[in-house]
Amino acid sequence: MMNRIKVISSLCRVNRRLLLSVLVVVMLMPEWLLAAQISTSVDRDPVSVDDSFQIMFVANGSPDDDPDFSPLEQDFSILSRSQASSVSLVNGKASKTMRWTLDVMAKHAGALVIPAIKFGDDTSEALPVKVIAGATDKAVDTNADLFMEVEATPESPYLQAQVLYTMRLYTRVEIAQARLNEPELADAVIEKLAEDSNFNTRINGVDYSVTERKYALFPQKSGTLTIKPLVLTADVLANNRTMFNSFFNSSVTRTKRVESKPITLDVKPAPATFTGAHWLPAEQLELTEQWSGDITQMKVGEPLTRTLTVRAKAATVGQLPELSVATAHDALKSYPDQPVLQEQKNADGLLAIREEKIALMPSKAGTYQLPAIEIPWFNTQTQKMAVAKIPETTLTVTAAVTSQPPPAPVSAAPAATPKPAEATAINQAQTQTPAQSASWMWVSLFLALGWLITVVYFLSSRGSAKKQAAKDQGEPDQVRIKEIVSRLKQACANNDAVAAKNALLDWGKQQFDAANLGAVAGFCEARLRDEILSLNQLLYGKDTAQWQGKKLFQAFSENNARKKITGAQDTGLEPLFRL
Repeated sequence: MMNRIKVISSLCRVNRRLLLSVLVVVMLMPEWLLAAQISTSVDRDPVSVDDSFQIMFVANGSPDDDPDFSPLEQDFSILSRSQASSVSLVNGKASKTMRWTLDVMAKHAGALVIPAIKFGDDTSEALPVKVIAGATDKAVDTNADLFMEVEATPESPYLQAQVLYTMRLYTRVEIAQARLNEPELADAVIEKLAEDSNFNTRINGVDYSVTERKYALFPQKSGTLTIKPLVLTADVLANNRTMFNSFFNSSVTRTKRVESKPITLDVKPAPATFTGAHWLPAEQLELTEQWSGDITQMKVGEPLTRTLTVRAKAATVGQLPELSVATAHDALKSYPDQPVLQEQKNADGLLAIREEKIALMPSKAGTYQLPAIEIPWFNTQTQKMAVAKIPETTLTVTAAVTSQPPPAPVSAAPAATPKPAEATAINQAQTQTPAQSASWMWVSLFLALGWLITVVYFLSSRGSAKKQAAKDQGEPDQVRIKEIVSRLKQACANNDAVAAKNALLDWGKQQFDAANLGAVAGFCEARLRDEILSLNQLLYGKDTAQWQGKKLFQAFSENNARKKITGAQDTGLEPLFRL
């Protein structure tokens, strides 16, 4: 019996060691050798039943086995497939990514679902996709080798709201090279979005290859605006090449020119129901905050950083307001950093991000209240005003812990005995007669009166001169300002930093009587101020990088448009804390 117990005990120890070894091996295995997580995505949604599109399966490791795509064939035709993988090593940690890309075409319209695909014991995610009816009734000349169509969504946007402008080039010939102009719209900010997408489609029984390009447009003026036609000039490879030309020339081309239709936008002004201080249209807006430590356990003399971030979908960074709010406490000093501005270009438009970091340094223990931060904005999806808000924040500051002994009590020092010369001066001052004191008082009064008369005369003469100059010159010359703005636009288009500086200085002189770029920036809103200061730093700093003027002129246009909107709106009651 004892022998059996010893054998069982030995086996248990061996099994425990084996189990421990297995656990250690599993823990040391790279992530890409464990069970893989497989995500599913498409390049476009919705898609037409006549258009091909791509389905991507991405695994963050090696799946258990090869994929079985047969469930897809119920609703989709698989045209082609490809596979790629990559391995990266970050901080000593290996990670592997595998990607399967399928070109497919839906067999019918409707709300379809890309089913979960088995990769051995691993399974991908299911994904819904909307398939719309094909364009079989499209008015297209099927004899045309290539043609172009454009669309804008929406065609009745609000002022400064995003408009998605889409160009599609349909071709059934081989193009050697092509030149396409950019969309033009007066008084608008225009941004090209993500990379071009390519797919195949069938129209009236004819197969075409399609190249799709998207832009985000932000009209800066209400009323009727027209997007000029796009013009494509393409060198098309000819099919009827002779043997002689084929032998001595790599290709024979013919030039074709196609033009899109113009699109007219009916831009609506900001609605009267919007009561915010700054007009901000967007599809989505989110306001968040983060702290670098515990705000209920702050220490005197120890800084804590507050990070404020606003994200707005279908907006530009120039439309986002400043977030930092000055504290009203002398014992709580704030030190804001330069804001970080980002614009992410996605297939459905821009995502604008503004991040501000503010270091707060308490100098005295106590409880402090930071005011709430509110951003009123207009939701272009619901057509209603909304408010993003961070509520009032309470900070609790305790005294700093110190290990130094308390200072020794200070004893009263004996009064210093004046030196002989000092004693003499004091005695003379003390022995002045009342008549001498009165005479000095009258002399001081006379001098002060003369100084006051001089100042009044100087200010009155200066004011008269200014009034006369204003009377002679009138208001700032609008023709001159338009000429300066035209110069600034040209300088930004040419990326000429010096010419842009000169134009900004002339504009600042006309508008604000400012003599340098720093002073001009102080009169501008956040985005334009940051761009002017960046230009100033580039011109007078050590950084000699190539300057790009596009962002500065966009910020300049948005700054002027917002000032016009602000001037036209009813001021009403000022908000408690302006952003």
